[in-house]
Amino acid sequence: MTPFDLGTVPLFSELPRDDLDRLSNGIVELTMEKGDALFDEGDEADRAYVIAEGELEILKESAGRNVRIAVSGPGDVVGEMALLTGEPRNAGAQALTPVRLIAIPRSCLEDVLTTSVEANRALFSVFISRWREQESRVRQSERMAQIGVLTAGLAHEMNNPAAAVTSGAEGLAEGLEHLVGLARHLPPDATLPSPSRAGTSLSSMQRADAEDSIATQLTSLGVGNPWEMASGLAAAGFVADDLANLTGDDVEVAVSFAGASASISSLLDEVAEGSRRLSELVGALKSYSFLDQAPVQQVDVVKGIEDTLLILRSKTRDIEIVTEFAPDLPSIVAYGSQLNQVWTNLIDNAADAIHEADIEDGTITIRAFTRDDSVIVEVENGGPSIPDDIIDRIFEAFYTTKEPGKGTGLGLDTAYSIVVTQHRGLLTVASADDTTVFTVKLPITQDTD
Repeated sequence: MTPFDLGTVPLFSELPRDDLDRLSNGIVELTMEKGDALFDEGDEADRAYVIAEGELEILKESAGRNVRIAVSGPGDVVGEMALLTGEPRNAGAQALTPVRLIAIPRSCLEDVLTTSVEANRALFSVFISRWREQESRVRQSERMAQIGVLTAGLAHEMNNPAAAVTSGAEGLAEGLEHLVGLARHLPPDATLPSPSRAGTSLSSMQRADAEDSIATQLTSLGVGNPWEMASGLAAAGFVADDLANLTGDDVEVAVSFAGASASISSLLDEVAEGSRRLSELVGALKSYSFLDQAPVQQVDVVKGIEDTLLILRSKTRDIEIVTEFAPDLPSIVAYGSQLNQVWTNLIDNAADAIHEADIEDGTITIRAFTRDDSVIVEVENGGPSIPDDIIDRIFEAFYTTKEPGKGTGLGLDTAYSIVVTQHRGLLTVASADDTTVFTVKLPITQDTD
């Protein structure tokens, strides 16, 4: 087999011949079959690889599954960024076809870079370009992962009201059919009772007492199946006294008709409430995304936080959310949809910190107030404190303390960029005594050009 010439690889094509020869002395050729894993996300890097033949797919874990973010072919180099930075690999690589690779050990690359100024100069601009390209791909993956989180949360939140609307609609069809049948046997002059506790919630004990007293009343009126009817009447808000004045031979039909009418009214309330909840969620999503609005506008910070909390409610359901919003908080000139990404990242991270620490009575406190012509937002959680050696790096791109698949290390970096770069604000963190507070400072008025 003809020896592989690294000079044909775009990444190394500008290296002096002597440096290419030294680099080539340590290379190793290897082959892979389709489906073989070259390395996994989170692995330590000890080699970079040049693809001589075939294709590799670059995979990023997101929401528990691998997502393809790129395909690399002959002449491409993979794995070199983690090799140079010393960070764990931020993506995995797997053979898409049979592959022949040229492996370059860390020691060989470091030897050339530490002894050759020409090599450093030739590779520097290429590596910067590669870094930006990789960062762009992973940022896109992060955005898609965030969309996935929001979509899952919305689907969870919409499930209950949608099920209530569907169940209520089906129950209404059956109830109306039953009501029409009863109406055929109802005398024109029949006295119909009405529930005195309609819309009132009862405890289990109160409900049992109501059913007992209604069943006793129905028995005294000579109504058949009193216990079966008592349950439905109690649920519809009837009490025994509502039935006390019923007389005549058609008492049972009148009671059944009244119960069926009340049941339909209850089903209508369920459908209306389910529809209202669905409309609220759709409205929150539209407001959250600033759909059909200009990128920069007057933004109600509190409304954005409340919309975010609504969309993330399934994630924070078992966490106490405390909000302390100053009255008459002014709106600010901002990129509204991007600020909502900040609230999403901060609240989602706070929830993760509490869940990962298995804290049963966790609390997230969100404050918003004004200070020095700025709106200040604090997101505080009672999860474990952030160690000193980590907190100094927490806003770095690609830095994450989460296991592979649980984070890209871009959430806080993205939030920092939105707050500091786009809005000329400040994003800081303080952590001590099992309390962590992220503070966002946003100018009320600013030039966003």
